[in-house]
Amino acid sequence: MAMKSSTTTASTKSLFVTFTLLSLLSLSLFIVFFFTSPATQPINSLSENSLLSFQNSIKVYVANLPRSLNYGLLEQYWSSNHPDSRIPTDPDHQISTTHFSKSTKYPPYPENPLIKQYSAEYWIMGDFETPEEMRTGSFAKRVFDVNEADVIFVPFFATLSAEMELGSGSGAFRKKARNGDYLRQKEVLDFVRNTDAWKRSGGRDHVFVLTDPVAMWHFREEIAPAVLLVVDFGGWYRLDTKSSNGDSSGMMIHHTQVSLLKDVIVPYTHLLPRLQLSENQKRHTLLYFKGAKHRNRGGLVREKLWDLLVNEPGVIMEEGFPNATGREQSIKGMRSSEFCLHPAGDTPTSCRLFDAIQSLCIPVIVSDNIELPFEGMVDYSTFSVFVAVSDALRPNWLVSHLRSFSEKQRNEFRQNMAKVQPAFVYDNGHPGGIGPMPPDGAVNHIWSKVHQKLPVIKEAIVREKRKPANTSIPLRCHCT
Repeated sequence: MAMKSSTTTASTKSLFVTFTLLSLLSLSLFIVFFFTSPATQPINSLSENSLLSFQNSIKVYVANLPRSLNYGLLEQYWSSNHPDSRIPTDPDHQISTTHFSKSTKYPPYPENPLIKQYSAEYWIMGDFETPEEMRTGSFAKRVFDVNEADVIFVPFFATLSAEMELGSGSGAFRKKARNGDYLRQKEVLDFVRNTDAWKRSGGRDHVFVLTDPVAMWHFREEIAPAVLLVVDFGGWYRLDTKSSNGDSSGMMIHHTQVSLLKDVIVPYTHLLPRLQLSENQKRHTLLYFKGAKHRNRGGLVREKLWDLLVNEPGVIMEEGFPNATGREQSIKGMRSSEFCLHPAGDTPTSCRLFDAIQSLCIPVIVSDNIELPFEGMVDYSTFSVFVAVSDALRPNWLVSHLRSFSEKQRNEFRQNMAKVQPAFVYDNGHPGGIGPMPPDGAVNHIWSKVHQKLPVIKEAIVREKRKPANTSIPLRCHCT
């Protein structure tokens, strides 16, 4: 009887130990899962796994446009003897074109800051021109059969085309006569519209790089269904006075040809060099801004801010642009300031934001309608200060608000900023962009964002196919 009782006790103890161990194991698994779950981690950039796991890479077919619409356009630019009429000193026409071979297949992109800030088209194309064995770090897989492609990339250097016309000083940009940019835009549209791929999708799976706000200006309505890579949505809004039945007495509607549902916000190309966190030194200025005081449309806030801040202690407001003469001044100003002001200009954003990030100068964003690159991959709130225009325009409010951030908070902002700096870099360090792209660079981030749009693109193509011919669709805004 004693033996039976002893056996029962031992069995009970064994069950208790087993149950305890299982409970501890379950608790451990829960803790590991919960605290390492992506949902609980701050999103700062593409994760290593998502970049290096290419089962989900996007398949891209590059449309076979004439060379004259991309690299040939660069050859035309460099062969010109006319400096840009909009700036006092054009760096591209101060140096001899002998700094590169005229027979080179991939001429360099302009150093003129008015053009260079929009150079995404160059680096994206360079990635596709790179030999396949060197593209192991590229998120976009180039395919040579259009039927295998997820999207069709249209390799038109639209920004360069527009800026060449604007810089000529001819005054013909918005006209069709004697406008080289208009003729190139028309050639691109005629080419893609005559392809089976465009006819099949209505252009919805075609990708255009339109970083310059005026790129493809004459044919925006025609390419509006496509995926557009833009720096922001400024300049893409239109006001219509006619209702869908043609009655002009209807309410005015604000609609746009761009949408976060299908398009991708991409960064400007930064003009100032990258400052490593280990190189950061003591900053003696509270707030820095360099740019034009007077701006149109949403940029009117800039002039008001200028008047409020120009005489504030610890604040530097400088008129100018980081061109050849002002570049060193901009580098010094941003690297010696805790915060860099980013008010709206003619459009909601500018190159200044990305210069600030590369300079580890905490961006102070005063632009209510701003859209930012790679949101969902990059959490800007971890390294930027967002201020409503109405608050920024209150006397003494902005400076007081910035002074309220402790040194510890400012250092945390800079540490987070340093982690995302690579996401806004296009240049891969190879001549002509022909070489491996950094896995965590801007080009890969762009294609990863396009990849996220694929379900919407495919749905739009299917929906369009089932509509009866001659169906009238009223103008309406694309909800974001």
